[in-house]
Amino acid sequence: MSEAGETMTDIAQREGAGPHHAAAHAPAVLSVRDLRRSFEQAGVRIDVLRGVDLEVRRGEIVALLGPSGSGKSTLLQAVGLLEGGFQGSIRIAGEEVADLSDSDRTRVRRDTLGFVYQFHHLLPDFTALENVVIPQLVRGATRGEADERATSLLATLGLAERLTHRPSKLSGGEQQRVAVARALANRPALVLADEPTGNLDEGTADIVFAEFLRLVRDEGSAALVATHNVRIADKMDRVLRLHEGHIS
Repeated sequence: MSEAGETMTDIAQREGAGPHHAAAHAPAVLSVRDLRRSFEQAGVRIDVLRGVDLEVRRGEIVALLGPSGSGKSTLLQAVGLLEGGFQGSIRIAGEEVADLSDSDRTRVRRDTLGFVYQFHHLLPDFTALENVVIPQLVRGATRGEADERATSLLATLGLAERLTHRPSKLSGGEQQRVAVARALANRPALVLADEPTGNLDEGTADIVFAEFLRLVRDEGSAALVATHNVRIADKMDRVLRLHEGHIS
């Protein structure tokens, strides 16, 4: 939300423009400059990222499009501060994060980022509600606050009747909805999603992704979504193509 408590949708409606138009004038939540990552296999150097530049602004949902093996996951791991060995600049919410200590990386992931993966990675021994509550408790919310927030998010995603079900009792689409709620539980400035509907059939994927887009926009977050699916990419505000280690 803005300082006045407005979401990007509120700003767009007030200015008579769509959310993407409003986002174009918003500050950058993510700014990447000259990001590089190389690996060695059998003595051969493989350059996966060769100087990537990109920006994602507040309230903007951006597709990162590319075939399998193009480096999309590698790029998200860098931006998500999940792996080292990168060169270049990564600024998240105005803070340079590329060279932070481990404890500060944890702080940024906890306070600023949300993650949705191709597989839900829910905690199997906890209910849907508890899976969305736990990240909030880690950040310092009270149990009452966390319960209220988790219940609201899950209800928005159509899971009001499934709060006490463990992941094994949920369908694939329901599991991924819980993962979306968990990612947004702490109101992150930036959501990173890696093929978030890749494990679902086409019909379920369309429903879950539409809910993901709506919830991210309603929450006023920005999102960078890696996908190889052109049809899904076209539903977002803007498409970046990762090809041979560069963004086009």
